[in-house]
Amino acid sequence: MGRDKALLRYGGATLLEHTLERLKTVCGDVRILCGPAPRYEGLGVPIETDPGTGPLGAVLRGLERSPLPAALFLAVDLPGVPIFLLSRLLSLLPGYDGVVPISEKGPEPLCAVYAASCGEAIRERLDAGDRKMTSFFSRVRLRTLLPSELAEFGELETIFRNLNTPSELEEG
Repeated sequence: MGRDKALLRYGGATLLEHTLERLKTVCGDVRILCGPAPRYEGLGVPIETDPGTGPLGAVLRGLERSPLPAALFLAVDLPGVPIFLLSRLLSLLPGYDGVVPISEKGPEPLCAVYAASCGEAIRERLDAGDRKMTSFFSRVRLRTLLPSELAEFGELETIFRNLNTPSELEEG
């Protein structure tokens, strides 16, 4: 995009504001994970920085800072994920360490719920230099939602369409 996606306009708000509103609908604790430097102040939610180890490090920081035993993560550039799907992810967590939808492209690890019990496995992968978001999946009890289970929420290509270009943003 050439600029900070979180601040791009989507509908009547920024992508970040749109994401925060959906999360606030289903979560008791909403935080912004913003990388190593604090950004996005003034939105009424705590800002958490991470050590600059990418999305996996941000997930670990989110789990460490959450006052809850689990956290729902949603990437700012996934505006098509419906609130009902976020709620379903949370409802499926009991008995698992994480709940991750599987789209036609594969796992959607930044639209997922992770319990604090994932922290050790994530830390081990980061310590080994592995920053891949799915690197810890084999070390935890993971519940996946297959494409057939996700069909009730809409077209998968729309739900999990990641906005990476200006034309994708315009198509909304």
